[in-house]
Order: sequence, then structure tokens, then C-alpha cells
Amino acid sequence: MGRMATHVITGAGSGIGAAVARRLHARGDEVVLVARDAGRAKELAEAHPGARTLVGDLTNPDRLSWAFSHQSLPERVDSLLHVAGVVDLGTVGELGLKAWRSQLDVNLLAPVELTRLFLPQLRVSQGHVLFVNSGAGLHAHAEWSAYAASKHALKALADSLRAEEHANGVRVTSVYPGRTASPMQAKVHQQEGKAYEPGRWIDPESVATTILMALDLPRDAEVHDLSVRPGR
Repeated sequence: MGRMATHVITGAGSGIGAAVARRLHARGDEVVLVARDAGRAKELAEAHPGARTLVGDLTNPDRLSWAFSHQSLPERVDSLLHVAGVVDLGTVGELGLKAWRSQLDVNLLAPVELTRLFLPQLRVSQGHVLFVNSGAGLHAHAEWSAYAASKHALKALADSLRAEEHANGVRVTSVYPGRTASPMQAKVHQQEGKAYEPGRWIDPESVATTILMALDLPRDAEVHDLSVRPGR
């Protein structure tokens, strides 16, 4: 991508999303950060001076189209980066439908709807759709059913989208990080009843490096699936 590419990013408030937004912004690209409400948009704009914000609540995918219709969308979109995610652990025997729905809404249906809404611009720019998936999108462990199901489905979305949009020049990448030192990981450890040691897990900056690599690859190549595992 050339200078001043425009990237729409979800999950820029913390962890991998914050690292990616910071890196792209620092190199002179335009970043458009999706925020759940006006207050959050203000926080994100202050954390990333010069960034644009777009208000859309990923917990309510049905309302995204309506929310965006009342705002000015970026005219050009070179990449759509789906980084936001939520996790709620529990056994199949105990986890209620509310927990299932909330994870499917944020982790799957919001990316489905955002992709649909931005595809016209991505086709024009021959852009890139990148999904931050998870190791759980490849292997489902005990107590991870709902989260893993949402991430397995996200892989299916990416694979179908890639096949559909290849002829339009749209590249599609799934990145599968292992456990990454982030607020989400702190919550997972709390739910698991384990002490959280950030130093044991992947630095979000390292995952951001792999995402930028996928985005910056010359047009003769496309990263389909990329697993990033803890190195220690």
C-alpha cells in the first residue's frame, strides 16, 4: 500500500488493535477507528491524535448500517481490520444463550456486516480485509465452545469472502494469534482462576508486526492464514 492508505479498524482501544492503529498512524496512513459510542470515540481520538472515528456498536450488528447512514464514511478504504473480540468462558452445560449470542454478535456478525458495508469501497481500491482470528479458530478446547465457535465461523467467513472477491482484487487474510498480553487475556485468566503473567504471552506489538507484513506484501502475493504462537 502506498502512503496515506486508509484503514478502518475495530478494537483499537486496547491490545492488538491499539498497537496496529498506532503503527499505521505513525507511518502516515489514515486510520478510522470504530467506537461503540461518542464517549469512546472521543477517548480513541485523544489516544490517536489525527485519527478519525466512526461510531458503531459491535454488540448490536443489526444497527450498524443505520448508525453509519448518519455519519460521513471514508470515501476510500484500503483495508478493513477486524480486531475487536469478546470472550466468555464456560462449559456447554453451563453457558447460556446470552453468552453465546454476545460472542457471535461481536466476533462474527459485526465483522460480517462491516465487511458487507465496506465491500464497495474495498473493491474500488482493490483493498484488504484482515480478520484477527485466534488459535481457538483452529482448535476448540474445554470451556471455550462459544468463543471457538465464533472464531471457527470467522475463518469460514474469511475463506468464502476470499474465494468470492479474488477476481475483484480484494485480498483476505486471517491471523491466528496464540495468547496475547492484553486486557482480554487478563479476563480469561480471571475466568480460569489463574494468575496472569503478561510476560509469558505474545506482545501485541509482535502480532501488529505480522498484520502490517500481510498488508504491505506486494500485489503478487497474499497471506491467507497466519498462525502466531508464543515463542517462549
